[in-house]
Amino acid sequence: MVAEKNQPLISVTLRVWRQAGPKTLGQFKDYAAPNLNPNMSFLEMLDVVNDTLTEKGEEPIAFAHDCREGICGTCSLTINGKPHGPGHGVATCQVYMRAFRDGDIIVIEPFRAAAFPLIKDLVVDRTSFDRIIQAGGFVSVRTGAPADANAIPVPKENADLAMDAAACIGCGACVAACKNASAMLFVAAKVSHLGLMPQGQPERDRRVLAMVTTMDDQGFGTCTNQYECSAACPKTISHDFIARLNRDYLAASFRSRLHTQSANANASAG
Repeated sequence: MVAEKNQPLISVTLRVWRQAGPKTLGQFKDYAAPNLNPNMSFLEMLDVVNDTLTEKGEEPIAFAHDCREGICGTCSLTINGKPHGPGHGVATCQVYMRAFRDGDIIVIEPFRAAAFPLIKDLVVDRTSFDRIIQAGGFVSVRTGAPADANAIPVPKENADLAMDAAACIGCGACVAACKNASAMLFVAAKVSHLGLMPQGQPERDRRVLAMVTTMDDQGFGTCTNQYECSAACPKTISHDFIARLNRDYLAASFRSRLHTQSANANASAG
C-alpha cells in the first residue's frame, strides 16, 4: 500500500502468541513492523509482516481470515486484550493501523476459551458453534416455488428484531470477551432470529432446548449478565436477546415437562 503524500508512516512492535499446535507450549514473540501506512488494515499489516518472515526463511504467523469485509466472522484475534481490537462494532479486518500510535507495542493473541481449542498460533477451532447450529439453528420447510412476500404477514417490530439478531456472524468475540467464556449471546441471536418469525414457530421449543443443551455440552460457561459480550460484538447485537432466550428456554422447559407428565399419565391409564 502506497502512503499518501506527506502522510507520516508509523512503526510498531507486535507481541504475538506463537504456538505450533494444541499439544505444544506457546510463547509470545516480538516482531518489528516498521514504516506502515496508517490506512492499511490490521490484517494487511500482518500480511506484510508475514512476507518479511517468509523472506527470512522463518515460519509466518498463522491467523484466520476470509472475506476481510466484516461479514464472515473468521478473523478472530484478541488485540491488546480486546476481541477484534480497538473500535466499536468492527471485526479485526475492519481495524486500521491509524487506530495505533507510532512506537506502540501491540499484543496479539488467539481467542481464549476451552470450547475454542487452539489449532496454531492465532487460529482456533470454532466448530463448537457449528454443532450448536446443527442442533437447531434452522427451519424445516419444504422447498419449491417461493411463497408470495405477503403470504405470511410479519409484524414490523418482529421483523426488525429478527434482522438485528440475524446480523450475528458467529465470530466468537462474545465468548472471548466473557470471563466465563459463555456463548449465550451467540445462541440467543440464533434462537431469536428464527423464533421471531412465523416460519420458526413449529420448532420453537425443540430448537431452544436443543441448542442450549448443545451449548452446555460443548463446554461453554454460564452467563452472569455483565454484558462484555455485547460490548465486544462486531455487529453490536444487544444483550436483550439473552433475556429473550431465557424466557423461551423456561417456557419450552415447562411445556416439555407438562407434555412428559401427560404422556406418562396416559400410559398409566392405558
